Order: sequence, then structure tokens, then C-alpha cells
Amino acid sequence: MNSDWRNSLTSTVPQFQRIFDILRVSIESPVEQLSYKQAVKFQTPSLISFDISGIFVATTTTFSLKISQYEDRALTEHLLMARRPRKRARSSNPVSTSIPQLESKQLLNRLNPVEPLNEEQLELIHTVSLEILEDQGIEVLGEQALALFRHAGAEVSADGIVRMDRALVLETIAKAPKSFNITPRNAEQAILVGENAINFGLVSGAPNVHDCIGGRRAGNMADYEKLIKLGQHFNVLTFFGNQALAPQDLPVNNRHLDTLFCNLTASDKSFAATGIGAGRSLDAIAMSAITLGKPIEAMTSQTAVMTNININSPRKLDDSMAYGAMQMALLGQAVSVTPFTLMGAMTPATMAGALAQQNAEALLGICLVQLTRSGAPVIYGGFTSNVDMRSGSPAFGTPENTLANMAGGQLARKYNLPYRTSGCNASNTVDGQAVWETQNSLWSAVMGHGNLVYHAAGWLEGGLVASFEKLVMDCEMIQHLSSMLKPITVTREEIGIDAMAEVGPGGHFFGCDHTMQRFKNAFYEPFLSDWQNHENWVVAGSKDATQRATDIWQKALKEYEEPAMDIAIKEELEAYVIRRKEELGKEEPALEPTYF
Repeated sequence: MNSDWRNSLTSTVPQFQRIFDILRVSIESPVEQLSYKQAVKFQTPSLISFDISGIFVATTTTFSLKISQYEDRALTEHLLMARRPRKRARSSNPVSTSIPQLESKQLLNRLNPVEPLNEEQLELIHTVSLEILEDQGIEVLGEQALALFRHAGAEVSADGIVRMDRALVLETIAKAPKSFNITPRNAEQAILVGENAINFGLVSGAPNVHDCIGGRRAGNMADYEKLIKLGQHFNVLTFFGNQALAPQDLPVNNRHLDTLFCNLTASDKSFAATGIGAGRSLDAIAMSAITLGKPIEAMTSQTAVMTNININSPRKLDDSMAYGAMQMALLGQAVSVTPFTLMGAMTPATMAGALAQQNAEALLGICLVQLTRSGAPVIYGGFTSNVDMRSGSPAFGTPENTLANMAGGQLARKYNLPYRTSGCNASNTVDGQAVWETQNSLWSAVMGHGNLVYHAAGWLEGGLVASFEKLVMDCEMIQHLSSMLKPITVTREEIGIDAMAEVGPGGHFFGCDHTMQRFKNAFYEPFLSDWQNHENWVVAGSKDATQRATDIWQKALKEYEEPAMDIAIKEELEAYVIRRKEELGKEEPALEPTYF
């Protein structure tokens, strides 16, 4: 280093002389940043980073200067000699290399909801929805479901069209709880559904899977297990949807048993079971009962599992969905009733028409749950987006999808019901489109006060693919949103009025006591974002976010720890799976519900 340059710099910015006295260089890793404590020890405004070739960047609030090589032998020797004390300090207080995460806890949404509908608009959609139920009705398949509607006083036509008087609709849905808990085998992983609670869930239902190592492939059980392990590992994911992916290497009639076993052993979080027919729902409840040490009849005292059913828009509820929901309700387990409505294809090509139809369909399904068992936990689901009118392909994360997510929350709150929404995108790869569309849907789910956000992590290709890299990116975005929802502490001490006086005009806050007391946890720490300067980013491999996400999901699988389970319970679960597969043979599980 040219000594004239150094003298010039230190005379201009005297703090640099003190920096040179405290620098530490490591040759154990390609890039090593000066520790914060060292940088602020002498009230310096600079953070200095070094790499193994001797390149460094010195940055102040007024300028940046890059120097190619150390030419000052004395300074170089001083720096290298000074690394030994730092090495001892590092070994005595090792830095954690695990993926930085927010703590696992129930997230609460402290912000006021965004409401795109005014009171008059909301009331009109409500009124038209009730007109649809009264005049046009909804087709319902399944005699047991139709019998419940008849017994309640609804009009049921010969072709299965159910028409309900608006007073009957409102009286029936009023029996549903405003909120409830879902408590899995680990009570510490219980989630609140309703009020201002918000829960983000893993991708579900995808027939295919993709990662940047193995490429795109059909869903399979090995990848299913990896996804559940990743969902267990990332704290911001608090529940799993209906099968993270479809394991197509297993028989259709009994694959739900394998996925249930994985959900209950590889994880101890809440999950939604496949509710296609009553038999699959019953298996989910029975296996959950085993993990809780309860007979299945006693499950009415604890909601431990849920399912999600879709209305086949426009205005049709099939028997497999109806009976799956009824079986869950009979035993006190939760049901999310979610019309899947795409504007321009499955609803009118307007937001108002889509919301009115969505509302009518959701209310009909919620009525079925309450007629099955009054007070059964149920969730108002909204999954409204639009199609590309040029191709007919579904689109997600659009402005229309964003508005529908928030408006759906308004409708759910009008009926005092918990709200399920989704985080989605239509991109064919993990790229900018995938991120901005997902961010649109996630942001609107939060601002619409969704209580369950399905498909929040890992959804790709409009739901046709579960992506490992996308899962990591989404967890980063969810952590950002979760951190943003933390309450802000406002006190005189937090404002730092004394620190402002201490620093004075033109100073800096790096070394003042106020900063030193807070710097370790002052700001959110990402696990995927890369905040290095360009030189250090190049030295580290020039990896973009997708490449870094590939590294992280592999690291997360290595860090994963299977939650403890009593060996006797695990053996009982294994025995149940074996017995049920033998009973089913090649037959489908029972369609109609079993009454206890």
C-alpha cells in the first residue's frame, strides 16, 4: 500500500488510522467481515471487509475507495499477526452456521385489514349471494347430504338442486364458532384459526415436483417426505395442506395412508387431510387419535386435524367432497369450504360476479357442515382468481386475485367466520414472475386478514408443481412479512433521544451505547438474501437467489430433526396402515360417512 495514500486518507478521515490499528484478517474463509464490535470500538463510521487476496473496500457515509493489493509490508505483517487473538476468540465463542429463522410461535396480525369493498358493495354481494341460494340453488350430490338439507327445511328438487331460504342460511351459519384451535400431537404446535391469527401453510396437491438438481418429475413418496421435513424445519410454516404433492408411485386408493403416516411421524405440526370421501377423512381422524392416545369416538373433544373441500364451480358440490366434510364434522374436526372460482371461466368475468358466486357456494358448504354437527369448526374459504382470456389458462397473483383475497376476508368477517386464502403464482419456473405474483398474493392474504394461508410455500406452475427452491424463497418472504407484523415498541428509551444528544450534528451512531445495546437483534436477518458487495459476491461464487435456495433446502434437510414419538405409538400407526391396506385391497375407501 502506498504510504502517501494512507497518510492522505488518515489525515482526511482520522478515524481510519484507528481502523488500521484494530483490523483483523482471516485466511480461513474467502470473505471475512470485520466484526461489528471491532468496527465501532473506536467510534469509526466504517465497515471494512477483506478477502483472501487482499482486496478490500472501505466505506464511509461520504465515499467508497477500493485498493487492489497491500503494498505496505509492515501493515500487512501487522494485520496477519493480529489474526491469532481473533482465532482464539472464535473458537471459544463459535458462530452458529444453522439457517437463521424466526422463533416458532403463533403469529398475530396487528394491522388493520385492507377492505376494497365499501359497505354498500359488501351488502349488495351478500344480498345477491342469498338470492342465488334461494332462487337458483346449488346442485348437491349424495343422498345423505340431501337428507340433511331436507330435514332442515331446504327445498331439494328431484335433480338434487338445493335451495335455501336466506333466513335458514343465516341461522345455520351463525352456529359455527368464530375461532378455534387445531391441536396436533405436540400441543406446542397448536394453531389458532380465527380472530387475528395468521398461519402459513405448505404447498399442497401438486401432481409434480421440481428442484434444480433433479429437474421436473412426477410426484413421488420420497419427495413427499422431503417436503414434509422441510415444512417441519421452517418455523414460519405452521400447517400442511392436503398432501404436499400427489405420490404417483403409490396406489391411488391407499396412498393417503402413507402420507398420513409421514405427516404424523416426520412432523408434529397441524395438517389438512385428504377429504375425498368419508373413508379417507376417517383414516386421518383415526390415525390422529392414535397419536393422541384417544379412542376415535373421543376426538369430538379435540380438533386435531382438518380438511379442505372445494365446490365444483359453478354451483355444484359432489358427494366425495360433501361426505368427506360430513365425516370430519361428525367427529369435531375442522373443514375449510373453498370454492375454486376463476373469473371468465367458472364465474362471470367480473369481480362482483365472482365474489357473489364464491360467497353463495361457500355459505352452502358451511351450512352442510353445521347441519351435520352444530358448532363444528368450519372455515370460510376463498380461492378466486382469473383466467388468461387469450388462452384460458389460470392466472394467479394478479391484481384481480389480490383484490379477491382481501374482499374474501371482508365476507368472512361479515359472518364471523375464520378465513382461508392462498399464496399462488402461475410461473413455469422459479423466476421474478414467480416471486412477484406470490408476493402479491401473500401480501393480500395478510392484508385481507387470512387466518389460514394455503400454498404459501412451494407452489409453482399454477399448482401443478411443488418446488423445493420456491419453498425456500417463499419462507424468506414469509419471514419478511412475519417480521413486519411484529409490534413496534415506542418509548423515549427506544426513540433514543439521549443517543441523539450524545452523537450530535454530523456524527454517527455506530458506537454509541444505544446502538451497542441493540445491534445484535436490531434488524431482521435473512437466510436467502445476499447483501454482500459485488466483489465479495463474485468471490463467493456469483450465485443468484435460486442457486442459493438450492443450497439452503439441502442444508435444511441436513439440519432437520425428526420430532420425538413414543415407539409404541409409531408401531400402532404402522399396524393401522398395514391393516387398512389389507382391508382396502384394490377398492376405494368408503364414500359415505360412518356415524358414531
